[in-house]
Amino acid sequence: MKPIKECKLLVTPTSFGKGDPSMKTELQEMAGEVVFNNTGRRMLSDELADLLRGVDGFIAGNDVIDKNALCNAHNLKVIARYGVGIDNVDLDEARRRGIVVTRTPGANTASVAEQTITLILALMRKLADSVIATRAGGWPRVHGLTLVGKTVGLLSFGAIGKQVARRLSGFDCRLLAYDPYPDHESARLYGVDLVSQDTVLRESHIVSLHLPLLPDTRMLINAETLAMMKEGSFLINTSRGELVDEDALLKAVQSGHLAGAGLDVFVKEPPDPDSPFLHMPQFVVTPHGSSHTDGAMNAMGRMSMEECLRVLQGEEPKYPVL
Repeated sequence: MKPIKECKLLVTPTSFGKGDPSMKTELQEMAGEVVFNNTGRRMLSDELADLLRGVDGFIAGNDVIDKNALCNAHNLKVIARYGVGIDNVDLDEARRRGIVVTRTPGANTASVAEQTITLILALMRKLADSVIATRAGGWPRVHGLTLVGKTVGLLSFGAIGKQVARRLSGFDCRLLAYDPYPDHESARLYGVDLVSQDTVLRESHIVSLHLPLLPDTRMLINAETLAMMKEGSFLINTSRGELVDEDALLKAVQSGHLAGAGLDVFVKEPPDPDSPFLHMPQFVVTPHGSSHTDGAMNAMGRMSMEECLRVLQGEEPKYPVL
């Protein structure tokens, strides 16, 4: 690609270039000015409204990119999402302004699938409790659960759901999945039974969420759907916090109906310090880091950078949303 020295870029993903620092150097060599996010957190709407003044290309993390954030984005030509989720982007406003929106499909699929299985095993083997007790000088006889013979249900059988199934196929467990657009060939390949959403909820010992955040999936996991789940089952969420009614989940675990949950995502990130999710042993929690691996960060960084520069050079993006 040819340098675009007259362009100004904003890069907000805090992990951009961490696995491969040369990406930052390449970007700085390509553009006239590059502004990086040094706050260590995602950008809020008012902050972006100031930062996007005079910016031509925006490599965006999980920031709040609403109408207000774009109010000063008069030069902006492209929002290149570092990731696949676009629920935080006001697509209508971007379309009105003629801003191209892209994403990085497949870049973090393997890493999110690995994190999903990590959370499942950590919950079933009570890993956090065992580590804490052993470090404190104890030698507990922890009674865990095996995946052999259990049923794992996947809500959504898209790219990540398929990779979770692929990896779980060696654990001698039963695999169920629901997807509104079922891929029967992949289901046969990975030994997955495609069933209804209600069947996944009722028959699974572990329910794992891999849905996009849409109006009809927001708070999909609520008091009613949690009540459908097996007594003593687990919920895993590595997708979006807003898929889950957190108050209902807390009550389901406190009552003992659910044995616990593995959560990498929350409605409010980070959660309040006094949140029960951070202090109850039935929850294994991680800081929205499923895609924070060397492979995923490098792939997301490279793909988002190339998409951003491609649009700024007048070319068609490979992975457009708009």
